[in-house]
Amino acid sequence: MRRFLTLPDVAEALNISMSQTRALIKTGDLEGIQIGGRGQWRVEEAKLDEYIERQYAAQRAARSAEAPETPGASAIQDRSGSAQS
Repeated sequence: MRRFLTLPDVAEALNISMSQTRALIKTGDLEGIQIGGRGQWRVEEAKLDEYIERQYAAQRAARSAEAPETPGASAIQDRSGSAQS
């Protein structure tokens, strides 16, 4: 496996545009390095994997925060949405 990916490789892996990929680098959400005199960006595969894992964790946390509370045993709702005892 290669250690470093080009920005087009990262864009393809995430199925996003090059401008979105550059924005992730610029904001620091995805860590990359500039190499060579022309300042070509490279992203280490491990950093891409870490970014993906952080995104999964953020999604899990968001879903957990949005999960509705389960109603108590005495508050059962009928089809009209009103609570029954």
